[in-house]
Amino acid sequence: MNTKKISLLIMTAIMAFTSCEKATETAKRPNILFIMSDDHAYQAISAYGGKLNHTPHIDRLADEGMIFTNACVTNSICAPSRATILTGKHSHINGKIDNLMPFDTTQITFPQIFQQNGYQTAMFGKLHFGNNPKGVDEFMILPDQGYYLNPDFHTPRGDTTIVGYVTDIITDLTLNWLKNKRDESKPFMMMYLHKAPHRPWWPSPEKFEEYTKKQFPEPKSLFDTYQNRGTAAKTAEMNLLTHMMYSHDSKIRPELLEKMGSKVTPVVEEFQNGFYGPYNRATEEQKKLYNVVLDSINEVFEKEWPTMNDEDKMRWKYQRYMQDYLACISSVDDNVGRVLDYLDESGLAENTIVVYTSDQGFYLGEHGWFDKRFMYDESFKTPLIVRWPDKVKAGTTENEMVQNLDFAQTFLEAAEIKAPQDMQGESLMPLLMAEKEKWNREAVYYHYYEYPSVHMVKRHYGIATKEYKLAHFYYDVDEWELYDRLNDPCEMNNIYHDEKYTDVVNELKEQLDQLKLKYKDSPELAEQFIQQHQNIKVDKGNEFW
Repeated sequence: MNTKKISLLIMTAIMAFTSCEKATETAKRPNILFIMSDDHAYQAISAYGGKLNHTPHIDRLADEGMIFTNACVTNSICAPSRATILTGKHSHINGKIDNLMPFDTTQITFPQIFQQNGYQTAMFGKLHFGNNPKGVDEFMILPDQGYYLNPDFHTPRGDTTIVGYVTDIITDLTLNWLKNKRDESKPFMMMYLHKAPHRPWWPSPEKFEEYTKKQFPEPKSLFDTYQNRGTAAKTAEMNLLTHMMYSHDSKIRPELLEKMGSKVTPVVEEFQNGFYGPYNRATEEQKKLYNVVLDSINEVFEKEWPTMNDEDKMRWKYQRYMQDYLACISSVDDNVGRVLDYLDESGLAENTIVVYTSDQGFYLGEHGWFDKRFMYDESFKTPLIVRWPDKVKAGTTENEMVQNLDFAQTFLEAAEIKAPQDMQGESLMPLLMAEKEKWNREAVYYHYYEYPSVHMVKRHYGIATKEYKLAHFYYDVDEWELYDRLNDPCEMNNIYHDEKYTDVVNELKEQLDQLKLKYKDSPELAEQFIQQHQNIKVDKGNEFW
């Protein structure tokens, strides 16, 4: 063999070794599985101490990782929350201040950065804005809110419809990608995004049957009169008795409502096609399964509703709400268990960061409400659980103030990727790695914009610390509210005007001004968004609100 051939072989061997070494180094970077449900209240996760239901598979993540008890959002509404997560920026920066305003598509999202740095990326489930997510190699996403039954999906190859129940289907797609489409030479960043338990809360047939037989404990503030709160709480349109819909939400057939006429009080405005829109997605076989339970619910309603007083009606609506909502969550928990089992069986669990969260919290009858939007805890706080074997100590609880604003930078640091300087969050790595001395955040900033609109929750911004929460409701009012989070955890008493808290108010207002400056928010920006919002038509007939 001549010298040239020997040299060529040596060079080839060196290149192959170097390439192999680089591939090995790349493979060592952690995989990331980001699991997010829609409107999953932390009160409906048993790991958070909730008494409503049992979520063994989500609890398993908490047992094997870290659970955050003061995780919160920057803007408690679906699409803006998702935009904040993807960009690591507040709503006024990424442009998605509410469900109507367009997302600024020039924004860089963290999946793009992962893709550019050697990660394989995928997204299955609910995105809620845009049909072609940037930085995602493979996706199948629900259009807008999507359907529970036989859902449609956007894909890179066009639209398709899949027969079945949405929570099961999203999981099937996720598992199929992990098993059959994943490039094993690359780390992956997977977004596994559930539609459930978003309104209108259609459970799978078997969960529907199971949960309608259950009764659930009522929250202490179910019959809240808002006497110690301001205008915003008194005028919001999300009360179970007066705003939760009979057909769309409680599954009462429109024909029965028409038949009963004036016997159905209070009168509640219904979404057009609110019942048959979701129900008619079902096949005839699926309808047969649902009809057994639907007939039972409607028979009880026809017989008992006219004899009930308002207190009884409130309790009846609460139980119907919880039966459907928690049934949807039970399916989410079952399917999370399927994915966790596969990670264990395949050996992927050892090098995969698993995150479970929701796009925000939700009211489960607290203050008499459903929905979200307010800065009060049930809406403001969100579940957050992180498992990272051999990195995050199992069974730990963290009470520092963290936000969905922080997710992007956390994932990037975990993957040893430098985050863009214009991201506004803080990496949670010091907390995850038990290096709390490196964490210095004392307060978080919140801003809600979508008013006037569905549920009529007034615009407000505010600051929250572990001890206090200060909110300013503006636009058509000028009211401040202060809550002692430690001594009044249900936030029933506004102490803003209590002289004992004058120093607290002054200190929080100063901190609030500093946060607005830090995050580049201003009254001028808010006014600009108000004017833009007023030019967009709000369709209250949309069944997906």
